[in-house]
Amino acid sequence: MALNNENIFYNQEFKLKFSKSVGVDWKVLGLWLNIEENCIATIDHDKPNTLEKAYKMITTWMQMNDNPTLEELKTALRNMDRMDLIRKIDELTKTLSSLECSTRISSKKVSSNPLNTDSKFCVKKGKETSEMCTALKNYYRENYGKVNEIQPPLKAPANVDLTDNFIDLCIVDAVNTQMDVVFNFERKKFLEKQMNYTPISYSEIFMKEKSEILISGIAGIGKTWLLRKCLLDWSNNLIWKNVELVFYLECRRLNQYQNISNINELLNVFYKDVINDFSISNHSALFIIDGLDEFKYLNELINCSSSCNYPIVNILTEIQKYKYVIAGRVYAVDQYQSISIEHSNKLSIQIMGFNQKGIDSYIENKVSDEKKDVVKETLSSSPIAKAMASVPFYLCSMCKIIGVSNEINKNSFLTMTNLYASIFLYFFQNHIKKTNKLINKIIEEDSIKKYILNICKIAYELFVENKVIFSEEEFQTFIIDFDKIESNLFGFIEMIETNLGCYYQFAHLTIMEFCASVYAYNCLSSEEIIANKKLESCLSMICGLTNKSQNNLLKFLVNLNPSKICSEELLFLILDRLLKLYRQSKNDFHLETDYVNLFIECFYESQSSFTDKIKLIVDEREWKILIDDGKTSYETSCENYFVNHYIKSGRKLSHLGVCKNILSDEEKNLIIQCSTNVRNVGFTCLVKIEGWKPKDKIERLSIDIVNSRGDINRNLDLITKKDFEENFLPWINLCEELNLILHDGIDFIKEIYEWIRCLNFKYLWIYSRGEGFRNLDELKNFITQKNI
Repeated sequence: MALNNENIFYNQEFKLKFSKSVGVDWKVLGLWLNIEENCIATIDHDKPNTLEKAYKMITTWMQMNDNPTLEELKTALRNMDRMDLIRKIDELTKTLSSLECSTRISSKKVSSNPLNTDSKFCVKKGKETSEMCTALKNYYRENYGKVNEIQPPLKAPANVDLTDNFIDLCIVDAVNTQMDVVFNFERKKFLEKQMNYTPISYSEIFMKEKSEILISGIAGIGKTWLLRKCLLDWSNNLIWKNVELVFYLECRRLNQYQNISNINELLNVFYKDVINDFSISNHSALFIIDGLDEFKYLNELINCSSSCNYPIVNILTEIQKYKYVIAGRVYAVDQYQSISIEHSNKLSIQIMGFNQKGIDSYIENKVSDEKKDVVKETLSSSPIAKAMASVPFYLCSMCKIIGVSNEINKNSFLTMTNLYASIFLYFFQNHIKKTNKLINKIIEEDSIKKYILNICKIAYELFVENKVIFSEEEFQTFIIDFDKIESNLFGFIEMIETNLGCYYQFAHLTIMEFCASVYAYNCLSSEEIIANKKLESCLSMICGLTNKSQNNLLKFLVNLNPSKICSEELLFLILDRLLKLYRQSKNDFHLETDYVNLFIECFYESQSSFTDKIKLIVDEREWKILIDDGKTSYETSCENYFVNHYIKSGRKLSHLGVCKNILSDEEKNLIIQCSTNVRNVGFTCLVKIEGWKPKDKIERLSIDIVNSRGDINRNLDLITKKDFEENFLPWINLCEELNLILHDGIDFIKEIYEWIRCLNFKYLWIYSRGEGFRNLDELKNFITQKNI
């Protein structure tokens, strides 16, 4: 009987070889083939090794179906993202069919001259490198031309044609980036760096051949897209033209092979259908390692010693002998730099997500026509949405949330907490629960509340331990009845099956911090939250959950535990604690600033007002607002909200400082708000706000057109008489005390004197051309003597 798609399953060699290729993924494949879990459990218990388990699973599936087909099997493998196994099926089918055909025609036609075989081997030996290169390029073009779209993780993710639809990412130099090793600080650092960077073009990075490239970025920022773009470009001879072989390895899969001891053995596992026992010694090779933060043995790699118990760690160290590209979250790559070999042509870069062209392109290509304007309006009107839109994960999530909503709730992206809650509940409703029921009806069920609380508990336990991957034993310490609910957790959490057992991780690490905050809010006392230093970066989201507004989704995540803490009391205690930490940090300006900024961020996320208790702690210090290039749009939004409530409560700001020449609308609004009730104002930049002039009295005004070294301030080196009159004079007219420092190049001192000579200052200090003037008479004499 000739082999074809209908009867290939009757071929014993096919079943054995395919079972061997499936390996430890046999159980996942079985689930995708709709084999009952209790049947899989029985196979797992009865069969002694992986090959027999996989073989039994395949034969069981065949027996379940009257007419099993290769297409059904390939569909299951596509859902698993195992394109390599689909390729294996095609190769086995072709090879076995060819062999059977040859045998059936005549077994005697095989040459009896052994020299024929040797000569074929010699030809292969001479060509094996070029053939291997060609095979790898074909493999990448076939399997990586389409990649899973960056989006909230779906069990059946959409495919995106990467060749035609690669969206521009913003890549920046990361050499001087200093990051905290704890990954939960990355979001804040990302927003800070987003404000001040110089992009590097893709061609500048990858057209040149570097010995070592380190790529960092927060979760969901597009690192994997970039790496797969590189694979395709190498396959099409566009980059790395002098590299013979490129191997792409994902750390989440490396975790499954901790006992592999050398590179060749590793490659023969990952590329067994391509390289065919090939040795890479003495060949030009480049390794791409993706997802360094997901490497289970990262600590062992960083602190590598000869006594390391995991051979896979030594392989990642050995890879440094070749050219390599390593990508991962910022904290992991930052740690890795301490052990990487110093190359003269080493490059460290950070991915900042989509640039504006990329954002516009994504909306144009991925959003329906009737929703495009709504998406653009949302990104324009919401500072939070605008700031996070450069991150592919967030942009995709927001587009999908807007796309399925008949009416957009403007509170969905009002705060960072709202954004996270919207993504969490959208994903839960559409991809876990898969129901059209309204979210308020779903959350009413006690079982649903328990489910969400279980997810959040796991996230919290991992978060405080700064762990990404955890074992089944650790899982069981989180959830007592783990065996009963294990399958229900998948979606938010995914299982990685290895030869040594199963490991677990959150499907997207971006959600972990939010879930940890939800658990802390619902289950910890205020004292436990405040005392836990590891929860410090969660405080703003915990405060965000205290938001009492009924017109947002947060209300569905704050009543998961009947004995939850009082939100009002919790908010006050957190804010009070932050100001105490501020006072304790008087000798550390940066730490002091961080605590004040966190206080304002927490207040903003809570969307609270100035209660009597909050007024008491706010009055314990003077409040200053500084607008400079280092401030993110998110921080400016937080300050706008705080200042609005602070001034409306009748309080006066101590100081407003402006050290930024080009102002956003949010920053202009902040200046206008501050000007209504502030004692001291200082400028080192022009303040141009079209159609607005200050009108409220200020006690002291400082204008410094010279920087601390005595050189002209670069922001003001082109200041003209008209600029001064239009932008500074309105402020001078309202101040009681004036401190004015002018550069020698200012040639309109006489005009300044004429503008201010009728003003009655309580205090005056003007510095120009090396001299200081304490009153208008001194300034007038100077102008007369110098004949200015």
